[in-house]
Amino acid sequence: MKKFLNNVDTLLGESLSGFAKAHADIIQLNSQPRYVKRINLGNRGKVALISGGGSGHEPLHTGFVGAGMLDAACPGQVFTSPTPDQMLAAAQAVEQGGGVLFIVKNYAGDVMNFEIAGEMLDYPNATVLVNDDISLPKTHSVGRRGVAGTLIVEKMVGAAAENGADLASCKALGDKANLATASMGVALSSCTVPALGKPTFELKENEMEMGVGIHGEHGRETQKLTSAAEIVEHIAGEIHAELKPEKGQSVLLHVNGFGATPLMELYLVYELAAQFWQKRGLNITRSLVGNYTTSLDMAGCSITLTLLDDELTKLWDAPVHTAALRWGC
Repeated sequence: MKKFLNNVDTLLGESLSGFAKAHADIIQLNSQPRYVKRINLGNRGKVALISGGGSGHEPLHTGFVGAGMLDAACPGQVFTSPTPDQMLAAAQAVEQGGGVLFIVKNYAGDVMNFEIAGEMLDYPNATVLVNDDISLPKTHSVGRRGVAGTLIVEKMVGAAAENGADLASCKALGDKANLATASMGVALSSCTVPALGKPTFELKENEMEMGVGIHGEHGRETQKLTSAAEIVEHIAGEIHAELKPEKGQSVLLHVNGFGATPLMELYLVYELAAQFWQKRGLNITRSLVGNYTTSLDMAGCSITLTLLDDELTKLWDAPVHTAALRWGC
């Protein structure tokens, strides 16, 4: 394993320190307990948005702290949930009188720890549970995972909170955006967790892992590697069957890299996915391509589709200024 590191145990702390220095105009790092918060929290009475999860998915979540998006993010160790005391301290640091909304990916540790933090918090609070990964059936024992669609929920709810929406409205909007979103991923290689020092699973040269999550786990099926066109046709077909969009529907198409896939390939995937949905009469009116919800150094990508209406489109277009996502400012 070749990594830029001094010590596995200090990697996260040193990385976050560098992140905070690089973006000192936007965010501030609190080291104990560990969280990242906005410097400018906006208007008094604004709903505070907090998310978080294991590290290794950068720029999710810390890269989305800033105006028009998150007020704070709580990073755990690599692929490990942050603790309730992190979430509690972050909430106390950014609550402005409008209550707290937690945006939580549907993983058991995240769900449990955010729930504990919510119970300990003295402020009104609510939770949006993101479960956009259609690789797993709706009847799965722990439900579907939250993956790249988390960014979309955070962006849209962040815009609403910035515009003065109250806690109940932000919660309802987050649930709406989540229900309108579906994602599915494929991996060409595993990732290497620094503490483990080797890939979490092995793939032969002619194999790919279909339906992966973002924690280096196996997907739902190991398949023979095929052409990009066939891979996209399969993933887009499953998303289309899940969301059942009608002709003329406006959509946001997001192609997300897992960390080790070149942009050249991600834009190829976008082109093929766009062709797929344009042939079916959809209007791709918004797009996002790049590494936004990663899995360390995994080679692969995910495709996310969100069904848009006027409200969601305006919220997506609203100004945002974070380390990893910014426009309109």
